[in-house]
Amino acid sequence: MLFQISYKSGKPIYLQLVDQVKAAAASGALRAGEALPSIRPLAEELRVNRNTVAKAYSELENLGIVETQPGRGCFLKSNNGALRKDARRKLLITEIDQALVQAHHLQVPREELLELIQERLEALEEKRRVNKETKNEEA
Repeated sequence: MLFQISYKSGKPIYLQLVDQVKAAAASGALRAGEALPSIRPLAEELRVNRNTVAKAYSELENLGIVETQPGRGCFLKSNNGALRKDARRKLLITEIDQALVQAHHLQVPREELLELIQERLEALEEKRRVNKETKNEEA
């Protein structure tokens, strides 16, 4: 998995990492059971403190997205439990609310916002399809 950090975004680095793992899991680029990069090498690669990466992984674990296996590393969990579904729903509602507020401040009309959401859903589905085809070719 390739992480990209923006020091100009104003968003904490650990949250950027969390968001990128969540996006990779949602797009299918990262699948249940796959290992996340080890903390130390990733911190060195990104040129950030190890505690920053550890905090991101801890946050992902608290959200139920990854699980830590002592001595082995962090792995993406499959989120099939009903309790996790409710937690995911609440998280998604928060993200949607933030996007709606942002759209309001940017004066994006409702129709344009809905059209943009549809476009992004289609792009995500295409990315998943391509990732699935690529994985099948590698097997």
